[in-house]
Amino acid sequence: MRVGWPGILLTGAAGLGAGYVLAPKEILDNEVTDSGFFRVDTTKVLATTVESLRAENSLVVWSYKGTASVRATRKSWWIFEGEQRLIVPYTIDYRLNLSDLTLDKVEYNEKAKLVTVRLPKLRLSDVAFQPEQATTINGGILSYSDDTVQALGKLAYGTARKAAVKQAQQRSMVDVAKRQAKENVEAYFEIPLRIAGQPDVKVVATFD
Repeated sequence: MRVGWPGILLTGAAGLGAGYVLAPKEILDNEVTDSGFFRVDTTKVLATTVESLRAENSLVVWSYKGTASVRATRKSWWIFEGEQRLIVPYTIDYRLNLSDLTLDKVEYNEKAKLVTVRLPKLRLSDVAFQPEQATTINGGILSYSDDTVQALGKLAYGTARKAAVKQAQQRSMVDVAKRQAKENVEAYFEIPLRIAGQPDVKVVATFD
């Protein structure tokens, strides 16, 4: 499930709720134990949620669209020079590797009605360029050679990739992605708890 801006988060959360409501009754009976009238074994609900998230493998918590503007040059015999300027839009995703989320990273304080989830580190996806929307400007004597132009293009895209990753690692960008990650995971845990009759349990996601 791709999750980006808060509007998309609400859609994803609604889909998750539907998944729990529509799931076969016998499966829920095996995972959630009724321990009394309107009482549910909360730890079983949490365990089921963790396994559900782990099955997703990877969760996109936020996507950033930017533009890289770089310059690549190539010289021959210190006299002739080729140059390429590249302006290319790209998208990069911030992801959680959910296979790293295990039950020992989920703590439930029954007295405080508080669930704490320790999240794995965020990871960046590969940079997805949009070459069909790129602007390329070639210059210099060597740019008349097709081989040189191709070599400059390869160099320019390599430089653009480094620039995109560096931009994505800025503190302000990472903070936004972390906030989205926390909200997404908290929603994942809160919905099944509400369905199981535990609306008063608060979920707080944190990064180690």
